[in-house]
Amino acid sequence: MTLAIETNLLRKEFGNNVAVRGLTLQVKAGEVFGFLGPNGAGKTTSIKMLLGLVTPTAGSGQLLGQPLGHQATRAKIGFLPEHFRFHEWLTADEFLSLHGQLYGMAPTFLHKRRSELLEQVGLAPFRHKQLRTFSKGMLQRVGLAQALLNQPALVFLDEPTSGLDPVGRRLVRDIIRELRSHGTTIFLNSHLLSEIEVTCDRVAFIKHGEVVRVTELNPLAQGETQVSLRARGLTPEILTGLSPWAANLRPDGEHLTLTVQDETALPALARYLVTHGVELYALTPQRLSLEEVFIQTVGTEGVL
Repeated sequence: MTLAIETNLLRKEFGNNVAVRGLTLQVKAGEVFGFLGPNGAGKTTSIKMLLGLVTPTAGSGQLLGQPLGHQATRAKIGFLPEHFRFHEWLTADEFLSLHGQLYGMAPTFLHKRRSELLEQVGLAPFRHKQLRTFSKGMLQRVGLAQALLNQPALVFLDEPTSGLDPVGRRLVRDIIRELRSHGTTIFLNSHLLSEIEVTCDRVAFIKHGEVVRVTELNPLAQGETQVSLRARGLTPEILTGLSPWAANLRPDGEHLTLTVQDETALPALARYLVTHGVELYALTPQRLSLEEVFIQTVGTEGVL
């Protein structure tokens, strides 16, 4: 397995404030990886450390097989920040030309690449308009074009659809899928869980600057399932014995809520309970959404 991103106990302190406690993460090359957590969880600081914009206090990491901040590797990375500030007096063409020149791109290739990207993000008719005349959604799209200008092997997108209408969000989803089809790795931070759910291959949940869970989304879509039970005789020993099939057990008297990775585990779980003397009155499965998994994993502390 080739890794595009690998970190080990990456930590960042600002004075007495610990922004990231110990980020340990592995992102496979060619996947779309979601990064989720409540406000104040350390997501933005983590991204800045990965990009070499902030120096870690401790820990280590690699991007594309090289240490964080490696100059030649940074030329292979694209980045769309959440809070962007573009040169508003430039036209869209001039803006992309400036960034292409910073990359050292050949003029002929830059001209071709600039036209392709403006067409791709739906801004070709506005290429000669100054950025000061653009809406927030248009700025978001020209920022995405800038992030893809150098044909990066790894792209960081921080809230890429926050200023977009439904048509714009679909456009970004289509671009992400096309990038993945060409082997590009995308690291996606978004508070729009519905976008993460339909776009990403895997997602990491971060809390207090630490990864608390990494989940594949295909199995989740097929169905990580929450199950509600009503039964008598749910002793601590019985609950411990459920571990081969279930997780996140939350008993409350004769009621028990748990999750299973797949509905096919339910018959075996029911047989186990009955054969161990539990009187089972009800078993109700309900497929979990990413939002429910998020709340189960990181709780309600903070707001996305």
